[in-house]
Amino acid sequence: MSGLRERKKLQTQEALSWAALRLTVERGLDQVLVEDIAAAAGVSPRTFNNYFSNKAEAIAWRHLNRARQAADRIRERPRSEPLWESITRAVVAHAGGEHDQPDPQWTAGVRLMMDEPALLGEFLKAGAKAAEECAVAIAERTGTEPTDLYPRLVAAAIGAANQAATEQWVRANPPVPLAPLLEDALRQIAAGLPDPSA
Repeated sequence: MSGLRERKKLQTQEALSWAALRLTVERGLDQVLVEDIAAAAGVSPRTFNNYFSNKAEAIAWRHLNRARQAADRIRERPRSEPLWESITRAVVAHAGGEHDQPDPQWTAGVRLMMDEPALLGEFLKAGAKAAEECAVAIAERTGTEPTDLYPRLVAAAIGAANQAATEQWVRANPPVPLAPLLEDALRQIAAGLPDPSA
Protein backbone atom coordinates (compact mmCIF):
# COMPACT_ATOMS: atom_id res chain seq x y z
CA MET A 1 0.00 0.00 0.00
CA SER A 2 2.78 2.43 0.88
CA GLY A 3 4.37 1.76 -2.53
CA LEU A 4 1.19 2.88 -4.27
CA ARG A 5 0.96 5.93 -2.00
CA GLU A 6 4.56 6.86 -2.80
CA ARG A 7 3.94 6.49 -6.54
CA LYS A 8 0.86 8.71 -6.33
CA LYS A 9 2.80 11.28 -4.34
CA LEU A 10 5.59 11.25 -6.91
CA GLN A 11 3.07 11.61 -9.77
CA THR A 12 1.47 14.60 -8.05
CA GLN A 13 4.85 16.24 -7.43
CA GLU A 14 5.80 15.61 -11.05
CA ALA A 15 2.54 17.12 -12.34
CA LEU A 16 2.84 20.19 -10.11
CA SER A 17 6.50 20.72 -10.94
CA TRP A 18 5.94 20.35 -14.67
CA ALA A 19 2.96 22.75 -14.55
CA ALA A 20 5.02 25.30 -12.60
CA LEU A 21 7.89 25.04 -15.07
CA ARG A 22 5.71 25.22 -18.18
CA LEU A 23 3.67 28.18 -16.94
CA THR A 24 6.80 30.04 -15.80
CA VAL A 25 8.48 29.55 -19.18
CA GLU A 26 5.32 30.81 -20.90
CA ARG A 27 4.51 33.76 -18.62
CA GLY A 28 7.42 34.51 -16.28
CA LEU A 29 7.57 33.58 -12.60
CA ASP A 30 5.82 36.72 -11.32
CA GLN A 31 2.85 36.15 -13.64
CA VAL A 32 2.13 32.64 -12.31
CA LEU A 33 0.00 32.01 -9.23
CA VAL A 34 -0.08 28.88 -7.12
CA GLU A 35 -3.73 28.60 -8.13
CA ASP A 36 -2.68 28.53 -11.81
CA ILE A 37 -0.20 25.74 -11.17
CA ALA A 38 -2.68 23.70 -9.14
CA ALA A 39 -5.38 24.10 -11.81
CA ALA A 40 -2.96 23.05 -14.58
CA ALA A 41 -2.03 19.94 -12.56
CA GLY A 42 -5.67 19.13 -11.76
CA VAL A 43 -5.35 19.54 -7.98
CA SER A 44 -6.30 22.13 -5.36
CA PRO A 45 -4.02 24.93 -4.17
CA ARG A 46 -4.05 23.23 -0.79
CA THR A 47 -2.57 20.11 -2.40
CA PHE A 48 0.15 22.28 -3.94
CA ASN A 49 0.96 23.64 -0.46
CA ASN A 50 1.15 20.09 0.92
CA TYR A 51 4.04 19.38 -1.46
CA PHE A 52 5.82 22.68 -2.03
CA SER A 53 6.31 25.88 -0.04
CA ASN A 54 6.52 28.10 -3.14
CA LYS A 55 6.59 28.17 -6.96
CA ALA A 56 10.38 28.20 -7.16
CA GLU A 57 10.66 25.08 -5.01
CA ALA A 58 8.16 23.30 -7.28
CA ILE A 59 10.25 24.12 -10.34
CA ALA A 60 13.57 23.17 -8.71
CA TRP A 61 12.08 19.82 -7.62
CA ARG A 62 12.49 18.56 -11.21
CA HIS A 63 16.24 19.09 -10.94
CA LEU A 64 16.40 17.15 -7.68
CA ASN A 65 14.19 14.36 -9.02
CA ARG A 66 16.39 13.95 -12.13
CA ALA A 67 19.42 13.65 -9.84
CA ARG A 68 17.67 10.96 -7.81
CA GLN A 69 16.83 9.09 -11.01
CA ALA A 70 20.43 9.42 -12.19
CA ALA A 71 21.67 8.04 -8.86
CA ASP A 72 19.30 5.06 -9.24
CA ARG A 73 20.52 4.49 -12.80
CA ILE A 74 24.15 4.57 -11.64
CA ARG A 75 23.29 1.80 -9.18
CA GLU A 76 21.63 -0.21 -11.98
CA ARG A 77 24.56 0.01 -14.42
CA PRO A 78 26.75 -3.12 -14.74
CA ARG A 79 29.58 -3.20 -12.20
CA SER A 80 31.92 -4.28 -15.00
CA GLU A 81 31.33 -0.97 -16.80
CA PRO A 82 33.88 1.80 -16.10
CA LEU A 83 32.57 4.23 -13.49
CA TRP A 84 32.53 7.35 -15.69
CA GLU A 85 30.83 5.44 -18.49
CA SER A 86 28.10 4.46 -16.02
CA ILE A 87 27.80 8.03 -14.80
CA THR A 88 27.58 9.41 -18.34
CA ARG A 89 24.91 6.91 -19.41
CA ALA A 90 22.91 7.50 -16.22
CA VAL A 91 23.03 11.30 -16.35
CA VAL A 92 22.48 11.71 -20.10
CA ALA A 93 19.41 9.45 -19.98
CA HIS A 94 17.18 12.36 -18.89
CA ALA A 95 18.44 14.77 -21.57
CA GLY A 96 16.51 13.48 -24.58
CA GLY A 97 18.01 12.19 -27.80
CA GLU A 98 21.13 13.53 -29.46
CA HIS A 99 19.05 14.71 -32.42
CA ASP A 100 16.22 16.31 -30.40
CA GLN A 101 16.08 19.93 -31.51
CA PRO A 102 14.73 22.20 -28.75
CA ASP A 103 11.98 24.70 -29.37
CA PRO A 104 13.65 28.17 -29.48
CA GLN A 105 10.73 29.66 -27.56
CA TRP A 106 11.19 27.06 -24.82
CA THR A 107 14.95 27.65 -24.47
CA ALA A 108 14.35 31.42 -24.43
CA GLY A 109 11.87 30.95 -21.59
CA VAL A 110 14.26 28.70 -19.68
CA ARG A 111 17.04 31.25 -20.18
CA LEU A 112 14.90 34.01 -18.65
CA MET A 113 13.85 31.68 -15.87
CA MET A 114 17.48 30.88 -14.98
CA ASP A 115 18.04 34.56 -14.24
CA GLU A 116 15.26 34.68 -11.62
CA PRO A 117 16.86 35.25 -8.16
CA ALA A 118 14.17 33.22 -6.36
CA LEU A 119 14.74 30.28 -8.68
CA LEU A 120 18.52 30.47 -8.36
CA GLY A 121 18.24 30.07 -4.59
CA GLU A 122 15.97 27.05 -4.90
CA PHE A 123 18.20 25.50 -7.58
CA LEU A 124 21.21 25.89 -5.26
CA LYS A 125 19.33 24.08 -2.49
CA ALA A 126 18.16 21.38 -4.88
CA GLY A 127 21.71 21.08 -6.26
CA ALA A 128 23.11 20.48 -2.77
CA LYS A 129 20.55 17.72 -2.15
CA ALA A 130 21.21 16.28 -5.60
CA ALA A 131 24.94 16.13 -4.86
CA GLU A 132 24.22 14.20 -1.66
CA GLU A 133 22.07 11.70 -3.58
CA CYS A 134 24.77 11.20 -6.21
CA ALA A 135 27.53 10.92 -3.61
CA VAL A 136 25.66 8.04 -1.95
CA ALA A 137 25.35 6.19 -5.28
CA ILE A 138 29.01 6.81 -6.14
CA ALA A 139 30.08 5.64 -2.69
CA GLU A 140 28.08 2.42 -3.09
CA ARG A 141 29.65 1.87 -6.49
CA THR A 142 33.23 2.54 -5.33
CA GLY A 143 33.13 0.94 -1.88
CA THR A 144 33.70 4.28 -0.15
CA GLU A 145 31.66 6.31 2.30
CA PRO A 146 29.33 9.09 1.07
CA THR A 147 31.24 11.51 3.28
CA ASP A 148 34.62 10.58 1.73
CA LEU A 149 36.26 13.08 -0.58
CA TYR A 150 36.07 11.00 -3.79
CA PRO A 151 32.29 10.47 -4.02
CA ARG A 152 31.69 14.08 -3.00
CA LEU A 153 34.08 15.33 -5.69
CA VAL A 154 32.48 13.14 -8.34
CA ALA A 155 28.99 14.29 -7.32
CA ALA A 156 30.11 17.93 -7.47
CA ALA A 157 31.65 17.33 -10.91
CA ILE A 158 28.37 15.82 -12.15
CA GLY A 159 26.51 18.89 -10.92
CA ALA A 160 29.03 21.23 -12.58
CA ALA A 161 28.80 19.33 -15.87
CA ASN A 162 25.01 19.49 -15.76
CA GLN A 163 25.00 23.22 -15.04
CA ALA A 164 27.60 24.09 -17.69
CA ALA A 165 25.87 21.98 -20.36
CA THR A 166 22.46 23.45 -19.53
CA GLU A 167 23.81 27.01 -19.70
CA GLN A 168 25.41 26.24 -23.07
CA TRP A 169 22.15 24.66 -24.26
CA VAL A 170 19.88 27.60 -23.40
CA ARG A 171 22.27 30.12 -24.96
CA ALA A 172 23.08 28.20 -28.15
CA ASN A 173 22.11 30.00 -31.34
CA PRO A 174 20.93 28.16 -33.35
CA PRO A 175 19.43 25.78 -30.75
CA VAL A 176 21.19 22.46 -30.19
CA PRO A 177 20.16 19.25 -28.37
CA LEU A 178 21.10 19.01 -24.68
CA ALA A 179 22.23 15.37 -24.65
CA PRO A 180 25.46 15.79 -26.70
CA LEU A 181 26.48 18.83 -24.63
CA LEU A 182 25.98 16.95 -21.39
CA GLU A 183 27.79 13.89 -22.70
CA ASP A 184 30.71 16.03 -23.88
CA ALA A 185 30.95 17.81 -20.49
CA LEU A 186 31.04 14.50 -18.60
CA ARG A 187 33.58 12.96 -20.98
CA GLN A 188 35.87 15.97 -20.60
CA ILE A 189 35.71 15.63 -16.82
CA ALA A 190 36.33 11.87 -17.07
CA ALA A 191 39.40 12.63 -19.20
CA GLY A 192 40.76 14.94 -16.51
CA LEU A 193 39.77 18.17 -18.28
CA PRO A 194 42.73 18.26 -20.66
CA ASP A 195 43.86 21.72 -21.75
CA PRO A 196 42.13 22.38 -25.12
CA SER A 197 44.91 24.74 -26.22
CA ALA A 198 47.65 22.13 -25.77
